[in-house]
Amino acid sequence: MQTTFLASALPVDTGHTERPARVDRLPPIDELDQLQGELTELQPPAWLTQLDAGARVGLRCLPARTRICKRVVDIFVASVLLILSLPVVVVAAVAIKLTSRGPIFFTQTRVGLNARRQQRRSRDEPGSNASFSGRRRKANFGKPFTIYKLRTMSVESSQGGPSQAKAGDSRVTWVGRILRQMRIDELPQLCNVLRGEMSMVGPRPECIEYMEELSEKIPGYLQRLGLKPGLTGIAQIEAGYANNLASYRRKVAFDLMYLQHCSVRNDLKVMLRTIRVVLTGFGAL
Repeated sequence: MQTTFLASALPVDTGHTERPARVDRLPPIDELDQLQGELTELQPPAWLTQLDAGARVGLRCLPARTRICKRVVDIFVASVLLILSLPVVVVAAVAIKLTSRGPIFFTQTRVGLNARRQQRRSRDEPGSNASFSGRRRKANFGKPFTIYKLRTMSVESSQGGPSQAKAGDSRVTWVGRILRQMRIDELPQLCNVLRGEMSMVGPRPECIEYMEELSEKIPGYLQRLGLKPGLTGIAQIEAGYANNLASYRRKVAFDLMYLQHCSVRNDLKVMLRTIRVVLTGFGAL
């Protein structure tokens, strides 16, 4: 079975309803990129086992056996990795403390699984009522949770709120650059997996500050909240880091692809291929 995933990022007309001012944190998409976005199609990678499971909209669409096995694999793999990586985390923590001021760990509010049985139509969907309040709109987002990472940037970098990392970003410390290259800074998120807030494989959790902008500018963005966010995923091993609308569009297409073909077999394939990403530093900034 061959499935094509469109990755369009054209903004949707939401009318002229007044609402609180929002800070756009991503650079605008240019006309050339819009045209390419209309023509861009993503085919599932050859290694992905494609399932003929019908249209999936969230976690409840997965068979009960798959959900249980996926959780068991999450607990087992996260526990083993946490034990094996503990010496590495300790060494990294000491290096962070000795080379820069500030805390060892970085915490941030991210958006997790949307467990609602039926998402209400939000303002960014065609035909919806544009008078939805901000509180009702936020209900369409997933459940917020605190993510844990080893700090890789200077303390001053977080004063203006979250912002996307760039190649050669001056905010990243020299120790942080090594940690990001090898994804060591992500290891504390194994605790998020054990707590059930994340899965080993799934869409990467997004900053809550980005959700409104991304849901308006990328159709279908909120659909990726139908699964628990993951430590790794198809988008991470195929597309790398996302820091602009074009890369986010591609990321969302891969996330929706994973939603349709989510299985324990594919999870194991993603985890094995993540080893190559860690060893090569693919997609790191």
